[in-house]
Amino acid sequence: MKLLSLRLHHLEMPLVAPFTTSFGTQTVKRCFLVEARLETADGQVVTGWGENVALDRPVYSPEYLDGAADVVRRWLAPLLFAADDLTAETVGHRLHRIVGNQMAKASVEMAVLDAQLRAEGRSFASYLGAVSATVPSGVSVGIQDSVEATVGVIGGYLDEGYARIKLKIQPGADIAHVAAVRREFGDDLPFQVDANAAYTLVDAAHLRRLDEFGLLLIEQPLGEADIRQHAELAKLMHTPICLDESVVSAEAAADAISLGAAAVINIKPGRVGGYLEARRIHDLARAHGIAVWCGGMLETGIGRAANAALAALPGFTLPGDISGSDRFYAEDIITEPIRMHDGVVDVPTGPGFGVEIDPERLERFRTSVVDLTP
Repeated sequence: MKLLSLRLHHLEMPLVAPFTTSFGTQTVKRCFLVEARLETADGQVVTGWGENVALDRPVYSPEYLDGAADVVRRWLAPLLFAADDLTAETVGHRLHRIVGNQMAKASVEMAVLDAQLRAEGRSFASYLGAVSATVPSGVSVGIQDSVEATVGVIGGYLDEGYARIKLKIQPGADIAHVAAVRREFGDDLPFQVDANAAYTLVDAAHLRRLDEFGLLLIEQPLGEADIRQHAELAKLMHTPICLDESVVSAEAAADAISLGAAAVINIKPGRVGGYLEARRIHDLARAHGIAVWCGGMLETGIGRAANAALAALPGFTLPGDISGSDRFYAEDIITEPIRMHDGVVDVPTGPGFGVEIDPERLERFRTSVVDLTP
């Protein structure tokens, strides 16, 4: 295929409620969508969509939203426009000279992949090798102002039917909240916590107190560069250690597994450079007996649909953060929002990622547009 144009749609979408983690509170989702137009060998022009998941500040990773857009505009787009025969499978190779910037790379690869599959009339789930028509739907609960609020919010999500609860924690909002959830909902609740790198190895004795609550895992308790220290913490805790921010590639995943730093890996396609690298990490982890699950970055329906297909691979043995669109948005930007029912989300079966953009909503939430051509 030949890339004809890229259009970056910058959006601001209000959240239904503030979402608080150890690195801040979000009240709106700022992102940009990548609209790619490509011409196939037989002259067909197809359009594909990708989503950039970088936050607007470099607090989750070194990338941030405006920087990612600049990288796409100045560095990634020219390399892709120069390719006479572009496929999703070759995007990573063509961009390898640009160091890092996984989220920027992931968003353009995603758009090319969607277009390629639409041209073939093939679903993303089929392309990946998905083995399930539905995936269990877990929900991520932000840090609340009080223990009582935490219990109340989680009770509401359980009433809606979510299959697993993930609670964000940080120093000062951890043990008491977890204990209260266990008291209220019992030991059978699939329950895990996510620290977003809020602790250090000095906190090991404090973190060990979580062992008594039978958690599925504790996600990224230490800094993103602390793979060795995660391995040391793993020796001290019974709760399985899950890595998120530390795993930015299949190579990083291999290092973490070999060092004993990760009993579980949270795979976020944007963080690792795209869905093809995400599948490589899945394959690597499965070969080593390491459980994986699909994390979320408050995606719109585009990323949410793609994540559902990814989570239908056989190695995703734990429920992921694949909630319904209404978990975060009163209105999504796709014509048929992702629905959670009976604790699961259906894996889309249509061509590409299987969802369609709603033009009116896209226009309403859009703050600016950048057009890129060869």
